[in-house]
Amino acid sequence: MTIWQLPSVLLVFISSVSPHPHHLFEYDELSQYVDSHQEEYVQTLRDWVAVESDSSDVLRRPDCHRMMDMTAEKLQAMGGKVELVDIGVQELPDGKTVALPKVVTAQFGSDPNKQTVCVYGHVDVQPAKLEDGWATEPYNLTDINGNLYGRGASDNKAPVLAWIHTVEVYQALNIDLPVNVKFIIEGMEETGSNGLDAMIVAQRDTFFSDVDYIIISDCGWLSQRPALTYGTRGNCYFFAEVEGPKQDLHSGVYGGTVIEPMTDLIGILDTLISPSGKILIPGIREAVAPLSDEEWKMYQDIEFDIESFKSKIGVSQLMYSNKVDLLAHRWRYPTVTIHGIEGAFSGPGTKTVIPAKVIAKFSIRQVPNMDPAVVKKQVTDYLYSVFAKRKSPNKLKVTMIIGAKPWLADTKHPLYEAGKAAMKRVFNVEPDMIREGGTIPIAKTFEDVTGKSIIMMPIGGFDDGLHSQNEKMSRYNYIEGTKLFIAYLHEVAHLKKD
Repeated sequence: MTIWQLPSVLLVFISSVSPHPHHLFEYDELSQYVDSHQEEYVQTLRDWVAVESDSSDVLRRPDCHRMMDMTAEKLQAMGGKVELVDIGVQELPDGKTVALPKVVTAQFGSDPNKQTVCVYGHVDVQPAKLEDGWATEPYNLTDINGNLYGRGASDNKAPVLAWIHTVEVYQALNIDLPVNVKFIIEGMEETGSNGLDAMIVAQRDTFFSDVDYIIISDCGWLSQRPALTYGTRGNCYFFAEVEGPKQDLHSGVYGGTVIEPMTDLIGILDTLISPSGKILIPGIREAVAPLSDEEWKMYQDIEFDIESFKSKIGVSQLMYSNKVDLLAHRWRYPTVTIHGIEGAFSGPGTKTVIPAKVIAKFSIRQVPNMDPAVVKKQVTDYLYSVFAKRKSPNKLKVTMIIGAKPWLADTKHPLYEAGKAAMKRVFNVEPDMIREGGTIPIAKTFEDVTGKSIIMMPIGGFDDGLHSQNEKMSRYNYIEGTKLFIAYLHEVAHLKKD
């Protein structure tokens, strides 16, 4: 019987129950596809990890270029609208210039009735050598007990691939992508994302104009429990240079007759922070947003074991002994860290030298409502006044090298509600809501330049060893993380357009 002969009542019934492809979510089918293709995904990660895309080493720059090409080719092969965007050159200390790795942008779908998400990631890595203490070859992805060891596996190649595979899975099953998906993938993140800020500003009214939300998956969970990240600390990095005699001196011949730059420098560094961790620079602590009862309660509910944290870093005592204080000082309070002194004698053996010029490197992590421009003035004014009291003939010069702002999102934003729903579907738990102690400056740039809402959705494990020896991505997080992204696109599709 042909359809036009059906009674009209039945026709109405058929049209009301036949699901719009948008509303029926074939999660199980998508999830099974991921499971049955995991070896392929691991192999692709192996191919990507094999490229030594260390952005800090200029000699490895050809590898960085190759990594960007591989990324673009992968996205092109999937039918994406792909561009390799030239972002200019990098000036080297010797005055020479070298081309920056191009930024890859890609687009899948341009349906104006759908939400558009933009996924940010990077495919450059930190340096790694076997002799640094790796148990396996850092650029040969090695599977040991379900952990995939290799430089860049977790930071950030597996998460980038998990997003690419997310689009691929929808395509393979011929299921309509629930949202339009854009990618912006760079190759200089580990050295400060040179050229990216300017590119985002330049593309604000083009590439970013139809983007509703930006997703960053460049961080990790806090424990075994899945997590969503809603804040990062910023960082102000300073050089404090003390200069005295015109050249290094022998401490036997000149010791006791000159006022030594190193003594001055150590003296002023000691005035930055107390032994109990209290910042002594006036105005810094006053700028910090107070800890609300609601925030305290959030920290109280987070899964975090102080003892295993202690043993993981190998210390017998921490600055604080309870969970809330510890997490708060890791995430939402500033701290001063002294990193090193350039020009000081630091080689093995003994050398009786009075260094003529020494430069201390220290930084102050930024939190709401601190402002790097204000911090710069507070720090320089304070150090000059402390130095003046020493009545030293040596010269002090304080400069701020980096001034990265903190980033904080609203955990009640629909983007985070969608994240919680996707987490619940895939992992069957309520995720921890966490912040990062480190800095992801690009988040603040995206927010300030595009005005779009941002979510950080990590799939890395708490023990992945980012920037460290034996970095790894667990197979479980890689594969289940791909399912999380698949589920998340479905949830975002149901948000009301801003």
